[in-house]
Amino acid sequence: QVQLVESGGGLVQTGGSLRLSCAASGRTFSSYAMGWFRQAPGKEREFVAGIRWSGGSTRYADSVKGRFTISRDNAKNTVYLQMNSLKPEDTGVYYCNRWGSDSWPWGQGTQVTVSS
Repeated sequence: QVQLVESGGGLVQTGGSLRLSCAASGRTFSSYAMGWFRQAPGKEREFVAGIRWSGGSTRYADSVKGRFTISRDNAKNTVYLQMNSLKPEDTGVYYCNRWGSDSWPWGQGTQVTVSS
């Protein structure tokens, strides 16, 4: 059973930065495309960024292009999300999971709050 543990969230001011991490255990995830997703209060979970298994191809939601960068370290079974120029609308709980395939069980997520 795969376990996903997200970390790195916090409270930042508009324009600030955070780096999120997602550690996967229970299965080597190097063969899988991985993604970051977020859920704002009262809204459905949405796609934020995705990265192919090799790390050579990435995709971003239009709302975060140019501000967020996804990366991965397959040797550490970890995927990252560098978030710069944060905006209040980036507030939400951030999750990682497989991208483009059936999801693994969701982790607890990490809360990101951007104050104006």
